[in-house]
Amino acid sequence: MIDRLFRFATRASLGDRVDSFRDQLSIALRVGFLRLAVLGVLLETAVCAADPAVAKWVRVTDRAAWQARDSQGELVFRDQLWIFGGWFDSFQAPPRDVWSSRDGKDWSRVTAEAPWKHSDLPMSITFADRMWMMGGWYNGRLPGHSASNEVWWSRDGATWEQSTAAAGWSPRIAAGLVEFKKKMWILGGTENYYFGDDSSLKNDVWSSSDGKEWTQVTAKAPWSPRAYHQAAVLNDRIYVFGGGNYVPNYRASNDVWSSADGVHWQQETEAAPWSPRLWFSSVVYRDRMWVLGGWSNGPSKNWGDVWYSKDGKRWHELKVEQAWKERHEHSAFVFQDQIWIAGGHAQPLSSEVWRLELPEGVLKD
Repeated sequence: MIDRLFRFATRASLGDRVDSFRDQLSIALRVGFLRLAVLGVLLETAVCAADPAVAKWVRVTDRAAWQARDSQGELVFRDQLWIFGGWFDSFQAPPRDVWSSRDGKDWSRVTAEAPWKHSDLPMSITFADRMWMMGGWYNGRLPGHSASNEVWWSRDGATWEQSTAAAGWSPRIAAGLVEFKKKMWILGGTENYYFGDDSSLKNDVWSSSDGKEWTQVTAKAPWSPRAYHQAAVLNDRIYVFGGGNYVPNYRASNDVWSSADGVHWQQETEAAPWSPRLWFSSVVYRDRMWVLGGWSNGPSKNWGDVWYSKDGKRWHELKVEQAWKERHEHSAFVFQDQIWIAGGHAQPLSSEVWRLELPEGVLKD
């Protein structure tokens, strides 16, 4: 009897130990899994924090010192950002002020009233160690409105000299303007902003080495007559892309053309993957041409997308989590090895300034 009780007690004690071991093992496994999960999260967080290949837009200022506007002239000159004139609304003369900044945040007004007046949708460029401004529209929809073929230059933004009161090309706005083979090149544009028709649109090409004497390279390039497009120089070629007409007959394109001499052109694509648009901005940065924002009609829509290409054929969209609000006719610059944008019509007009932080390894070929 005593032997039976002893064996029973032994079995019970052994069973309790087994159960206790199982409980401890279960707890240990749970704690182990929890530690692994926490470690995994920490590792993932560390990897993300250390990952350099993340592009992001940084807002430099939400309100620059200059009045919110679009359609201004813009360029980089002597390590400063510059803007000239622009558009406030269609029922007043455009501004004639000039502003500059060394950091995009603090802006100085260089002059309140430059001698030129056609500052709505002008063409601007840095060339031969000077700032140049040419063409443009004056007086909106008001009586006395006009386009210009004046050409102006300055070395300080305060004092401006007129190279010519009437360039060889007809008065126009919203043309492409690039530097190519040590010359300035004008491509297309429209002779009338609000009151023209299809005959106002141009597809001629002109060049000049001094801003005074202009040579017509071709009277009619094979790309359709257009305005509100962009032009860029890359791969020792001139590229023309996008644009079209605003009123009275709206049309927009997303084709891309290129030329090695301004005379002979080839179509790189009939339809790039970005939507047909007007009033977008463009830069050449890291051996790629860029399309930033813009506007299209039917229905009326601002764009906030960003695209880039090395050859005009293959395009890639740069997607970031935080970006500027959709807009058109904003300024775009390459400054301090970054892309910058300023102003534009973001419903309402904007005086924001943004810059793009773009680590190596983000862009595709």
